[in-house]
Amino acid sequence: MANALFVCLQNAGRSQMSQALFEAAAGGRHQARSAGTTPADHVHPEVVEVMRELGIDVAGRVPRGLTEEDARWADVVVTMGCGDKCPYIPGRRYVDWDLPDPSGRPIEEVRATREEIGRRVRELVAELD
Repeated sequence: MANALFVCLQNAGRSQMSQALFEAAAGGRHQARSAGTTPADHVHPEVVEVMRELGIDVAGRVPRGLTEEDARWADVVVTMGCGDKCPYIPGRRYVDWDLPDPSGRPIEEVRATREEIGRRVRELVAELD
């Protein structure tokens, strides 16, 4: 079993979608967490909406701050726009996904980001399997 950590700025969009889609794709074979360097108060409403379209409810998730313990827990750390604020732990695999922040974007763009995250998550799960 591998541990994947998804990190973005607010832990309210990209990282939340990534964690939820990873958990669905991994089916319990691997674990996931998500965090943000400057967490928001709640998951972005447009993210909640597009995830519900897939039958995944992220409305009750609470964005949380990134800790060094999270980075130590992870085998792979996927960063999405947090830059130098993400901690670097030697021996961990780091991957950067250049994805647009879904906050305030039209729903079609948020869907496109969700689909791209889904594709990347499936590839990551396949690598970890």
